[in-house]
Amino acid sequence: MAVLVTGGAGYIGGHAVLALLDAGERVVVLDDLSTGVRRAIPEGVRLVEGDIADAALVARTMRENDVAEILHFAAKIVVPDSVADPLGYYEANTVKTRALLAAAIGAGLERFVFSSTAAVYGEPEIGILDENATPAPINPYGRSKLMSEWMIRDAAAAHGFGYTILRYFNVAGADPKGRIGQSTPNATHLIKVAAQTALGARPKLSLFGTDYPTPDGTCVRDYIQVSDLADAHVAALRHLRAGGESLVLNCGYGRGASVREVIETVKRVSGIDFPVEQAPRRAGDPAALVADPTRIRDLLAWTPRHDDLDTIVAQALAWERRLTNGG
Repeated sequence: MAVLVTGGAGYIGGHAVLALLDAGERVVVLDDLSTGVRRAIPEGVRLVEGDIADAALVARTMRENDVAEILHFAAKIVVPDSVADPLGYYEANTVKTRALLAAAIGAGLERFVFSSTAAVYGEPEIGILDENATPAPINPYGRSKLMSEWMIRDAAAAHGFGYTILRYFNVAGADPKGRIGQSTPNATHLIKVAAQTALGARPKLSLFGTDYPTPDGTCVRDYIQVSDLADAHVAALRHLRAGGESLVLNCGYGRGASVREVIETVKRVSGIDFPVEQAPRRAGDPAALVADPTRIRDLLAWTPRHDDLDTIVAQALAWERRLTNGG
């Protein structure tokens, strides 16, 4: 039996592929390579190039590779872009997830692990969020993911498959062994952009908004290292295989860092004082999002191995140096 990973040529999906391989799993990747990169696929892993909404392709891939489990990462993820192109985001993240689910259920889906987001919480008034917080997304990206969560829950109730929905906070860093990192062109992740600026790939870093109701006026986020997040997916799959109940879980460390704090960390770790330019707020950005990770630690016995901002930044810098050198 193989595990099907949609979006497995992308940043988070690619790290999940490595985590599955390290755990001895057989993996098949389905990716249209619109943002993912072919070289991210490890040797020996089958890549099926195509659209997750292609029902015949999904059914054939599941049948030919004895697939009953899917880790679903394929999506559009840039908040400001979702504000500018809401219909594109509903198409990619909601409509296509519905098509994937329909094809997979018809092909015998048993377990489904879904890549969701803290953006479903919107702009909460409380400081640290647990899974009981009422979802109230403030941008089309968050709404497109929440709608997908609803579909997964309803479809599971009707068709009997198990699911885990993982709500990510801010993902950063790279594989500690240097096998993969954030390779998407024109990525908007703060730590990647700051690392690129430190290494001269960008002329300056834009600091979007300095008047938020936070201690230093900049957005606060809970940064989770990408390999730790990938391990959470493997743990979620094992939980479902063991007959565990379907779950919705936050993925974060339980503390936040402001944009200014991240910038200063990148400067300190890199030893480079790069230029930073203040800019207006970006559309759709909440002031603060910090996870309460109690539930995922307790129910999945998930223990992060890379819970340190300096370490995460050092990994990002090392990966950017490798990309600069043609890696």
